[in-house]
Amino acid sequence: MASKAVYLHRDPMLKKRDDFEDILEERRRSSDLRYALRCYTPLLYKGLTPFRADELKTMVLQSDQLQYVINQVSKQTSVTADEVEAEAAAILEEMAHHLQISTIRFFAFVLSKVFKTLFRSVCVNEEGVQRLQQAIQEHPVVLLPSHRSYMDFLLMSYILYTYDLPLPVIAAGMDFMGMKIVGEMLRMSGAFFIRRSFGGDKLYWAVFSEYVRVMVKIGFAPVEFFLEGTRSRTAKSLTPKLGLLNIVMEPFLKGELFDVSLVPVSISYERVLEEVLYARELLGVPKPKESTSGLFKARKVLSEDYGSIHVYFGQPVSVRSLAEGRVNRSQFNLMPRHIPRKPGEEVQSFVNDSAYRLVRAQEENMVLKPWVLLAVLLLQDQAAGDGRGTSLDELTERAVWLRDLCRQFGAFLHWPDHMIPSQVVSSSLSLHRGLVRISEGRVQLALDQGAEARRPLGAATPEEELLNRAVIVLSCASYRNQALHVFIRPALLASAIQTASSNQKQDVYNSFSFLRNMFSNEFILSPGAAVQDFEEACYLLVKSGALQINQQEVLVTETGQKTLTFLTSSLDPFLQGYQMVCRFLCEEASEGLTEKRFVPAIRKFIVQHLLTGRLRHAEVLSSDLQKNALAALLRLGAVRKLRGRGEEQLEVNKVMVNSLEDTLGGNLPTQKAVVARL
Repeated sequence: MASKAVYLHRDPMLKKRDDFEDILEERRRSSDLRYALRCYTPLLYKGLTPFRADELKTMVLQSDQLQYVINQVSKQTSVTADEVEAEAAAILEEMAHHLQISTIRFFAFVLSKVFKTLFRSVCVNEEGVQRLQQAIQEHPVVLLPSHRSYMDFLLMSYILYTYDLPLPVIAAGMDFMGMKIVGEMLRMSGAFFIRRSFGGDKLYWAVFSEYVRVMVKIGFAPVEFFLEGTRSRTAKSLTPKLGLLNIVMEPFLKGELFDVSLVPVSISYERVLEEVLYARELLGVPKPKESTSGLFKARKVLSEDYGSIHVYFGQPVSVRSLAEGRVNRSQFNLMPRHIPRKPGEEVQSFVNDSAYRLVRAQEENMVLKPWVLLAVLLLQDQAAGDGRGTSLDELTERAVWLRDLCRQFGAFLHWPDHMIPSQVVSSSLSLHRGLVRISEGRVQLALDQGAEARRPLGAATPEEELLNRAVIVLSCASYRNQALHVFIRPALLASAIQTASSNQKQDVYNSFSFLRNMFSNEFILSPGAAVQDFEEACYLLVKSGALQINQQEVLVTETGQKTLTFLTSSLDPFLQGYQMVCRFLCEEASEGLTEKRFVPAIRKFIVQHLLTGRLRHAEVLSSDLQKNALAALLRLGAVRKLRGRGEEQLEVNKVMVNSLEDTLGGNLPTQKAVVARL
C-alpha cells in the first residue's frame, strides 16, 4: 500500500439522487378497474414487433447453439437426436413464460387493492423511470433488482405497467411453479421457471442459457433476475451469482449486439412482510413450501401496516463501457460462435467485478428509514445494557447524532425533516411495535413479545425462551443490516485501529486488510479493492472529524472516540460470531463433521454459551453468519473438504483456526465494557 494518503473519492454528500413520487396517490383517487383496463402501449426496443411465446420457443429450439448441444448429447448417450430434441422441447415447455396482457391486467387490479391496504406509499424515482424508458428503446435491457421479499418481482411488473413500459420476463425458482393456479398465473405474467441447481445436466443448461440469450438478442422484453440468486434473509446484500449475468453479457462479448444496458434497482421496505419468517429460518425453522393454500393463509398480513416502499431505478450501466479495456473480444472469433465454451479467466474476472459493482450500486441507492438507525442503537443497548432500556429522550438524541453521521457518510437517508425528531422516533417505534416495548418512558427490544403465543403447553425451557428472544433480535438485526453498507468500511478501519500493533498507517492497513479478507463472504467487498476501501474509510473518518491522518500515522481525535466506539460496536456481533465458529471447530468438531451437520452442531454450541452468559450477542445464532464464517475458513484454507464415500467431510487445521481466532480478538470477553452512550 502506498504510504501517501490519496483520497480519490468524490464527496458522497455531493451525489445527486432523484426525487420520489408516490404511485399509490393516484390509485387512491381513481378507479382500480379503469387503471387495469386502460390503454397499454409501451414503446419497444427499436420498434420491435412483439413475438408470440410459441414463436420464441421455436427460435430457441432451432438455434445453432442448441442444435449443436443436442447432437453432442445424442452422440454421448446413444439416443437419437430427435429424442434429445423432444426432451429439450419438454424442458423449454416447462421453463418458458407465457406472457398475456389479460393476466397482467388482473394482477394490476388485485395488486392495486393489496398495495393500498398494506403500504402507506410506494415511492418511485420518476427520473430513473425516464432513463429506463430511453434505454429500452436503444439497447436490450436487463433489470437487476435487489431481493428482500417475495413482493419484489410483483412490484417491479406493477411499476412498469403503471409507467407504460414493456413488462419484464422474470427468472423465478421452480418451487413457484408448484403453486396451483398461482404458478400458472405467474407464468402468464412473465415468469419463466428454472431449477435452483442444474448439476451436470448439459441439455438443461443449454436450453436455459439459449432461451435467455435469444430474449436478450432480439430485445423481446427487459429480462429481469436477482443478482443475489435468492432472497436475503438478513437484509444484507448477498455475494452475487454469476451464471445469468454471464449469459446476458455473452451476446455483446461475441459481437452479436452493439451493447446491453444493465439497470440496478434498489427496493427498500420500511417494514418487511417476512421479518419473523426470516428470523425463524435463520434459527433453523424450515422455510414453508410455496403453495396456493399458504398464500391464502397469509391473508392476515392485510390487516397490518407495513409503512412505505421506495424503489430507485439506478443509472443504466453499459456492458460496452464496462468491458472497455477489460475484455479482448477478438478471442470469441477463434471458434464458431454456436459452439459453447466456458468463459476464460479474463471474462470470469470481468463478470465478477461487474457483479460486485452492480450490487454496490444497488446498496448505494437503498433508502434508509429512521427505524433502521433506531434498530442499530437498540441492538447495541440490548447487547451491552442492564435490561432497563433507554429513555425516549436519550434515544432521540442519539438517533439525531447517528442521522448526522449517516449523512456525512453519504447514506441515502429518508428522515422527515418537517417533523421534530421526537415525533420521527415515536412514529417509527409505533410502526415496529411488534419488536419494541415502551414502558415508563424507556424503550427496549420486546424480547418477551409473543413468546406466550409461541410457547407449548407448560413452562418453556430456557432454550425455548432463548430462541424466542432470538427471533426478536434477528428481526431487529435485519433492519440494522440495511445500514451496514454505509458503515462497513469505516467500521473495519475502527476495529483495525483497535487491534493494530501501533498507530503506524502500514500496521493499521495490515489489520484492516486482514479483517476485510475475513469478512468478504459477509459483506459486499469487491475482490482486489482493499486499498480503495481503506482510502474510502480514511476519507470518511477524516471528513467526520474522527481521525487525523498524515503520511505515517493514523490518529484518533478527541471527539473521534465516540464515533469509533459506535463503529466497533456495529462490527462486534460478527467478530464474536466468527470467533465462536473458530472455537467450536477447535474444541467440539468431531471426525466426520459435514457441512450439513455443521449448522445444527454450532447452534447447540452457541446456545450453551448464551445460556451461561459467556456470549452476549444472540445474533450469533444466525445460520447465515455461521455459514459465511465457515465459507471464509474454507477460502483461507483453515478448513478443507475431504471427499468420502458419502458427504464431503470437513478437515480442520486447528493451529490455523486458533491463530485466526486470536487475530480476530483473542478470547471471547466474559464481560465487556458497556458500549459508550452516544
